[in-house]
Amino acid sequence: MVNQSLPLDTVFHALADPTRRAVISRLLKSPAPVTRLAEPFEMGLPAFLKHLAVLESSGLIHSEKRGRVRTCHINGERLAAAEGWLAEQRAVWAGRTDRLAAFAESQHSQEQEE
Repeated sequence: MVNQSLPLDTVFHALADPTRRAVISRLLKSPAPVTRLAEPFEMGLPAFLKHLAVLESSGLIHSEKRGRVRTCHINGERLAAAEGWLAEQRAVWAGRTDRLAAFAESQHSQEQEE
């Protein structure tokens, strides 16, 4: 189980940072060159490249170099894996809250009958 959760751990680690989440949001629209991705952020290119390295090592993005331009692309499969895990957790908690609501209603009904 530990080995299976490692890829998911790296995805959530990558998504924990607001700069990296902003990059993912931008790449969901279309692929973009690194320089264009870096424009809205108030940091040097070396610092921004570290963020991209985390995203690439997590598998959320990949890049290709053509000439002097490196273009980043989103990896939808890795993002879908994180979304799938979150959906499973949401289903578990929805079931728990439904059971809790039913229990509370049954307790309330019993109190009304007494």
